[in-house]
Amino acid sequence: MSVYAGPVQDLIDELGRLPGVGPKSAQRIAFHLLKVSPDDAARLARAITVAKERVTFCTRCFNIAEGAECGICNDPRREAGLVCVVEESRDIVAVEKTGEYKGRYHVLQGAISPIEGIGPDQLRVKELLARLEPEGITEVILCTNPNIEGEATAMYLGRLLKPLGLAVTRIASGLPVGGDLEYADELTLGRALEGRRAVE
Repeated sequence: MSVYAGPVQDLIDELGRLPGVGPKSAQRIAFHLLKVSPDDAARLARAITVAKERVTFCTRCFNIAEGAECGICNDPRREAGLVCVVEESRDIVAVEKTGEYKGRYHVLQGAISPIEGIGPDQLRVKELLARLEPEGITEVILCTNPNIEGEATAMYLGRLLKPLGLAVTRIASGLPVGGDLEYADELTLGRALEGRRAVE
């Protein structure tokens, strides 16, 4: 039996379905929303509704887009032969913030995870392969997360793409700037050693 009135419990339940929002956070957010002005609550509801109505996925790279294609795919200044493969649209934001990358992207919309029943067929792998020849792609950068799922996805894609004669690269991973060696775990330190480069 729920402690709260129907609409309040419904709100808590819906908020609790969001990723990263546990029961206590859902309750806290729900009570915050009940305290804000009706205008503020309506603005939030409207933003969600408009985003769901107007935002779709780019037909080429599967990034979020307002039209058929996203702004990056539509930008003629981007290097067409270079594609950075990421798991989610939010990963594009992280790469773009570096200011170091001038190519295009491909969003897999997930990573291989046998535990969750996600295999290559549930990802946008076929769509990536379909882009290679028509777009004249010469290098694919695998920019998946440095965790078990991301590594499995990168290995799978590497094995799939290398026989096609493309340059297939993986982002380096290792120690963060300002980090201490004594606090680094073995895997991170191992990666840092493996990805070492010449001192200039």
